[in-house]
Amino acid sequence: MQEPLSPAALKGMIGRQVTLAGWVHDVRALGGITFVLLRSSRGIIQIAVPKKSVKPELYSLVATLHQEDVISCAGEVKEAKAARLGFEILPSSIEVIAKSASPLPLDPRGVTPASLDTRLEWRSLELRKPETAAIFRIENSIVQSFEEYLQRSGFIRAFTPSIIGGVSEGGSEVFKIDFYGKDAFLRQDPQLHRQLTIAGGFDRIYDLGTNWRAEVSHTPRHLSEHRTIAPEMGFITDERDTMRLEEAMVVRAVELVNKYRTEELATLKVELEVPKTPFPEVSFPEVYDTLRSLGRKVPRGQDIDEPSQRALAEHVKEETGSDYFFLNRFPSAAKPFYVMRVDDEPEFARSVDLVYKGLELSSGGQREHRHDRIVAQIKEKGFSTDALKWFTEAFRYGVPPHGGYSFGIERFTSYLLGIENIKEAVLFPRDPERLIP
Repeated sequence: MQEPLSPAALKGMIGRQVTLAGWVHDVRALGGITFVLLRSSRGIIQIAVPKKSVKPELYSLVATLHQEDVISCAGEVKEAKAARLGFEILPSSIEVIAKSASPLPLDPRGVTPASLDTRLEWRSLELRKPETAAIFRIENSIVQSFEEYLQRSGFIRAFTPSIIGGVSEGGSEVFKIDFYGKDAFLRQDPQLHRQLTIAGGFDRIYDLGTNWRAEVSHTPRHLSEHRTIAPEMGFITDERDTMRLEEAMVVRAVELVNKYRTEELATLKVELEVPKTPFPEVSFPEVYDTLRSLGRKVPRGQDIDEPSQRALAEHVKEETGSDYFFLNRFPSAAKPFYVMRVDDEPEFARSVDLVYKGLELSSGGQREHRHDRIVAQIKEKGFSTDALKWFTEAFRYGVPPHGGYSFGIERFTSYLLGIENIKEAVLFPRDPERLIP
């Protein structure tokens, strides 16, 4: 098995013999020399095939190569100042491993533009584009940095169910499935089972997995299936403990992407600034006064809409210079039953969103850990206390104050890289119109 070699590694191998394999990105014939651009998962390498310097059968073979053919090339790494990377491969042999059909339904070079629908329909070809591949390499580093930071902070990974017997957050935006003749649902968020794990004595856990929402939404920011990382921790003082954890996790991700994904950032023409901490905090009910001063009137007790959130983000940016801020103490009427309310101001909850450039990245805060309060809030929300006993009974037996958040991985990736449609940060996205590939 031949391990892929990066352009950086090959640059240090001038004069050595190597064997490379990949896809034909392009073929360019210039007089008596043909250039083959060989693309692998590590980058694009130039193969120079001078007619006078190679065997006739090799030169004839190169003339038959087509874009996206899979080939293996053995040859010498030669210094070439005119080449983009400063070197090229002079081949001694080329083997065609697999031929590509022609014409291509999609151009991985990006020379011929295609609509988003076409690019998603031919996703495997689209993923071959260096710009598209860069997105997922960066996304991988983001997830890796999140996990490394949490593990170093004493968290362990927990696997919670994706199939649940009841609606975890209320509402109708759930996918119902047949579970051995019984009604079951795909989870909207692993919230309740994370709390039960804390009740089980694990004081720091995180879940990394898939969630589903049956929203008939066609915005560039919504998916029917999305991935989150969701830490939960016990023995907190209040919701601000979760905020400090989250901002540190975000900072670490940006630091590591800047350190290890320089080529990918350059490919995407993106420069990332490591945010300063602590992130600003904006809380209800003061939010209403701030919005009023910005010309937006939102009645007290109501959640804010997206345009108001964007206006608030612009205000925070102007006042503090930060693209990130925490929106805290939401109206309790707008939040699920498990969110803790402020004891001396129950109109508001210890509920926190992290907002980046006007867009929500996460939702979380402090949970209610007192059994009587949870039951009372279930009744107030109009849910059946009997149907939720599987969750609430554990809270009769001593559960510490706890909290956490659910952080959207694809959202963060797309927002951070300035990608307009979140579907481009998902390998095979699912939305109301797309179930394949």
